[in-house]
Amino acid sequence: MTENAQQQPPAPSTDLPTQYAPAEVEGKLYERWVDRGYFAADAKSDKPAYTIVIPPPNVTGSLHLGHAFQHTLMDALTRRKRMQGYESLWLPGMDHAGIATQNKVEQQLADEGKSRHDLGREEFVERVWQWKEEYGGKILGQMRRLGDGVDWDRERFTMDEGLSKAVLTIFKKLYDDELIYRAERIINWCPRCLTAISDIEVEYQEDAGELVSIRYGEGEDSLVVATTRAETMLGDTAVAVHPDDERYRHLLGKQIKLPLTDRTIPVVADEHVDPEFGTGAVKVTPAHDPNDFAIGQRHDLPAMTIMDEHGIITVHGPFLGLDRYEARSAVVGALKEQGRIVAEKRPYMHSVGHCSRCKTTVEPRLSMQWWVKVGPLAKAAGDAVRDGRVKIHPEEMSKRYFDWVDNMHDWCISRQLWWGHRIPIWYGPDGEVVCVGPDEEPPTGEGWVQDSDVLDTWFSSGLWPFSTLGWPEQTPDLAKFYPTDVLLTGHDIIFFWVARMMMFGLYAMDGEAPFHTIALTGLVRDEFGKKMSKSNPNAVDPLVWMDRYGSDAVRFTLARGANPGADVPIGEDWVQGSRNFANKIWNATRFALMNGATVEGPLPDPSRMSSTDRWILSRLNKVVAEVDAYYDDYQFAKLSDSLFHFAWDEVFDWYVELSKTTFQAGGEAAEVSKRVLGEVLDVTLKLLHPVVPFVTETLWTTLTGGESVVIAEWPQDSGFRDADAEREIESLQSVITEVRRFRADQGLQPGQRVPARLTLDGTPFAPHEAAIRQLLRLQPEGDGFTATATLPVAGAEVALDLSGTIDVAAERKRLAKDLAAAEKEKAQANAKLGNEAFLSKAPDHVVDKIRTRLTKADEDIARIQAQLERLPQA
Repeated sequence: MTENAQQQPPAPSTDLPTQYAPAEVEGKLYERWVDRGYFAADAKSDKPAYTIVIPPPNVTGSLHLGHAFQHTLMDALTRRKRMQGYESLWLPGMDHAGIATQNKVEQQLADEGKSRHDLGREEFVERVWQWKEEYGGKILGQMRRLGDGVDWDRERFTMDEGLSKAVLTIFKKLYDDELIYRAERIINWCPRCLTAISDIEVEYQEDAGELVSIRYGEGEDSLVVATTRAETMLGDTAVAVHPDDERYRHLLGKQIKLPLTDRTIPVVADEHVDPEFGTGAVKVTPAHDPNDFAIGQRHDLPAMTIMDEHGIITVHGPFLGLDRYEARSAVVGALKEQGRIVAEKRPYMHSVGHCSRCKTTVEPRLSMQWWVKVGPLAKAAGDAVRDGRVKIHPEEMSKRYFDWVDNMHDWCISRQLWWGHRIPIWYGPDGEVVCVGPDEEPPTGEGWVQDSDVLDTWFSSGLWPFSTLGWPEQTPDLAKFYPTDVLLTGHDIIFFWVARMMMFGLYAMDGEAPFHTIALTGLVRDEFGKKMSKSNPNAVDPLVWMDRYGSDAVRFTLARGANPGADVPIGEDWVQGSRNFANKIWNATRFALMNGATVEGPLPDPSRMSSTDRWILSRLNKVVAEVDAYYDDYQFAKLSDSLFHFAWDEVFDWYVELSKTTFQAGGEAAEVSKRVLGEVLDVTLKLLHPVVPFVTETLWTTLTGGESVVIAEWPQDSGFRDADAEREIESLQSVITEVRRFRADQGLQPGQRVPARLTLDGTPFAPHEAAIRQLLRLQPEGDGFTATATLPVAGAEVALDLSGTIDVAAERKRLAKDLAAAEKEKAQANAKLGNEAFLSKAPDHVVDKIRTRLTKADEDIARIQAQLERLPQA
């Protein structure tokens, strides 16, 4: 084991309160860590760098369990690396969250009876900045509550001066490289937010609508189309059929009458049409459907926009001024009057896109927007993973990444908002278009105006790994801490954020990817596996649990559920269990200190140690190696579970208990065990610290007298192993466990003492008789001893005199009753499983349940029969 980080620690204190009170220590400890600069990273340091940039939470938000989950894991990674001697930087910050934040402020204005247009653009943006200052810092305080070891001096915001310069720089570079362009295309439009949104900001769900079949044309020159959006027929400019569809060959090239209008539209042949689906004929509305837009381009069809940005119909007198849903009913009604409705189906369940921000149904709309040509950028992002420069963990998640980057469409980056990075394009009076970089003066003079749109918020957050370090300037931070080591984030934002950062990082940083590893987590769910949401309502405010059980308990619960890429169920009972673990650590360390556990001086030579001492040190070194391997593989659940069972089961429940007799006896053996116990606690607290920082800091500084476990040296596997000691203690454990189980089966109280004769000759654990008697509450035989029950276990024999401790007759009667119940359960289960009629009709899960009942009944019968055999004769 490594020695403490401090040269010569002062004598440790044994003055620990009898109970651990998280609320009394967590806040003070965190401020102490920050004040002492433990989390500050030095770009001039000679230490190797380890960097994580925080996925920037929205300024609109507050800390939810998803944040707490990912922050716990990132904090654990950076704390461990700091202890390993790295210049460890965890960089904090927030995202301006364009649509979400603008919506918040617009809601405030609506409460005042105003709109943003009443204020004007400049005053509205100033109002948003005020909102950000008032509410945006809330999450930062919650991060401190959780114990986030971030470098607060490097806190960034996507719209601060430095990051805004980075946005302008990369926009200009992309524009000059002809990777940004302006074009009129179909986009997803939110009539509530009044802006374009990207494909990945559309959430699809099954909605109950209607499917109507409409006859276009007359007589033989007619055909039937089906639609769920009848109102869009007002913008139809063609009907399309498959070129090989014989049913419509006579109509190709002809004009047919479009109902409810004075227009005729052509019938065109297009291979996009599936002749097997529906009637094999589809209406074509190029301005209001992406597939129709593509057909329109192939056939040079006009695109008629029939709705404004609010979803209000703008054409054809009878429907003018109706919103899209009113128009839908009105159009269907008018078609019925003309006898044009051939069939109706309602409700008709179909997938409908909704705005992820406000849940309004999205409207496909032809619009002039700014786009990023993603082809070469996406290829580079895919190549960086394929050639091993960037690793995705777990590896099976790579498929989702490649499915996206290999099939990415050009990215619509303009948003019709006022809050965000305004697009740096100026238009001149004579049609001039000028892109202005960060160090350039925009054109002036009459007629020059800047584009009114702002950039998609993912555009600026896509620069996060390098803009936060000072790019485009060549700063010491950028030289030291880029590329970052790991991006730890949820698998749900591979498309939103991960791919954007990969594209921009490789493009801006000369082919150097923004991180070495993408570690993807699952989502936090409730204890039943359901998604948490306020509408369920099963959402949990982690601050409530922190108040009740302490931040360490919340962190440890989240870490124990963190299997790579898998969702994390969490319930309050589990947090209570983690609180109990923190209390166990506290009480065990307090006991050790009261009994003289120490870290002073080197470890004694193994030849002076007992087998119990050698066993725990052997196990300790194995756990150090195991935890390191799990950390390097991002197996947080496994490392947490390993530490839990080692600390609780092996250190506290076995080693501490086995050492009690040694401490009581005193002498050299006791002094050796005190030093071994101090070493084991020192290392165990260090291993636990990254996940449960507060309780471990309090206990470690008390135990060692060191300055802080935050800056202590991470434990290393010394290579010490003692297989013989491990076998000896494992056999000792089996004896104690078996006798404890027998005592419990006989209804003996844990503290009830029983006369016993131990025959241990020839067993590895023969020297441990005193410990066995103490742990099992076994008295010496004494006069009149009668062996009423004998247990052969692990080569030993334990004879017990139960005559004065239990009522054998009553116990036999109780067990006989339990045996009868178990045999009845077995008979009932066998009867059902032997009934062919039942098996043929019952669902699989019901049959499986009966089989489980049968297995349990068999186990109960065997257990009860063994208990009866062990009982003395009445």
